[in-house]
Amino acid sequence: MNPIIKYFHGEKTESYIFMMIGVVALAMALYFLFALKTSFWKGVAVPFILVALLEFVIGYTIVTRSPKDIARVETYLQEAPKSIKTIEIPRMEKVMKNFVVYRYVEIALIILGIVLMYSSMQDTFWRGLGLGLFIQASIVLCLDFFAERRGHSYVLYLQELIEKI
Repeated sequence: MNPIIKYFHGEKTESYIFMMIGVVALAMALYFLFALKTSFWKGVAVPFILVALLEFVIGYTIVTRSPKDIARVETYLQEAPKSIKTIEIPRMEKVMKNFVVYRYVEIALIILGIVLMYSSMQDTFWRGLGLGLFIQASIVLCLDFFAERRGHSYVLYLQELIEKI
């Protein structure tokens, strides 16, 4: 398979997973809020709702953008190959730098979640909030790990491609 199409299809596939996790997390949060109703579960629901909305919006954005991205990069390759070097590689380098920022934020949220989980021995709102942060930030960190790895391979392919041009 064409590495450009493979990269963007992988991005799209992972975005569907991201959206699915967001829908499941939102459904769980609503269950926590309206069925379980304790302060602990309300605490878990808060990050589940907030991150689920982000997961869904980001996933949907990438899913709808991917076909345009494939067409854009394929056009660069066919009509203006130097655009790979001047536009696509710099764009991807920025994306890769953003993954580093996301990683640190996600790790910070995981640590904050752990601190909140163990700050009280009772099932309080804050302990629930910590558990919710820990779970959601861990999931996003795992998904971003695969996205970053896929992006790294794509950048290497683009760099090899411009050496041939």
